[in-house]
Amino acid sequence: MMPGPTPVPETTLLALAKHPIGHRTQEFSNILAEVTANLKWLHQTENNVLILNVSGTGAVEAGIINFLSAGDRILVGANGKFGQRWVEVSQAYGLNVETITAEWGKPLDPSLFAEKLQADTQKQIKAVVITHSETSTGVLNDLETINRHVKKHGTALIIVDAITSLGVVNVPVDAWGLDVVVSSSQKAYMTPPGIGFVCVSPKAWKAYQTAKLPKYYLDLGKYRQAATKDTTPFSPPVNLIVALQTTLRMLKEEGLESIFARHERLKNATRAAIKGLNLPLLVEDSFASPALTAVVPQGIEADKIRSFLKQRFDLELAGGQDHLKNKIFRIGHLGFVSDRDILSCIASLEVVLAELGYKGAVPGAGVAAAQFKMMETIYS
Repeated sequence: MMPGPTPVPETTLLALAKHPIGHRTQEFSNILAEVTANLKWLHQTENNVLILNVSGTGAVEAGIINFLSAGDRILVGANGKFGQRWVEVSQAYGLNVETITAEWGKPLDPSLFAEKLQADTQKQIKAVVITHSETSTGVLNDLETINRHVKKHGTALIIVDAITSLGVVNVPVDAWGLDVVVSSSQKAYMTPPGIGFVCVSPKAWKAYQTAKLPKYYLDLGKYRQAATKDTTPFSPPVNLIVALQTTLRMLKEEGLESIFARHERLKNATRAAIKGLNLPLLVEDSFASPALTAVVPQGIEADKIRSFLKQRFDLELAGGQDHLKNKIFRIGHLGFVSDRDILSCIASLEVVLAELGYKGAVPGAGVAAAQFKMMETIYS
């Protein structure tokens, strides 16, 4: 029940266990062609969706360095661990970074981006980098509004970390005109870590032609050229791609609207349960991500709760990062997660809280609140 790596379906694990096939064979090219088509479906795009043998961080790095040059002025939103990471990646490559911040657990203010972009009459801002769903806190930033401000600017690219939002909430790449959208396999794709995805618009490819930052393995032009022949420029993670083929089929069978509705239902049930247990939530309802829920336990160390859950129920939750370490725990509800998983998680959490001496809730209150919210959604 972590926000990554997420649970993996049995059919995907069985596909992963197959003997590797040659990555230059027609058999693998056929698999890659299907995977690419389904990636475009999930992204709601006709743009290139490129497959890289990297983690999410590697994919975001590729999404930044392929379209910019040293000294370029960019805006980066940072209201959590991963927004701050993209600041650090950009600075490492000599970009002129202006950071727009918010307190961890609070959303980025779109008006701050609007002010910067509107004041840039010389069109010096080359890109805006946004983390859509901030995994360290569970905040869902207002990508749609920020993107509208970027579009009014006219020339700046929008580069989106959609690592815990793609396949969780609606990210209509073409309809919104998003330029670079990054995601990774161990989140809503329900596949083990090891694959990063970068979706690239025609506008971004135009910027690629003049970008001068150094790159080789992460040169997306190589991946674009290889993709036209249903192949890859370097040795790909063959078994991960074969496994991904199965999960993308599962997602397509479920359908986009059902996927988004399921994640919203799980979010609402989880948050209702935590409120039923009288535990504080880090993030307000209005900007809570359907990917995960961050809880701020009172009077009990967060890591002690996590440790007991692991020992008693073999249930793993994520902890806090940086200054939130041991102050929060995070319940992931993205990817291969069902209503039953949420109910089991909350029931286990209730037992552990009781064992640790928590007196703040009536036994069963969390499970009852989650059940009520699920039934409210199903029968509404």
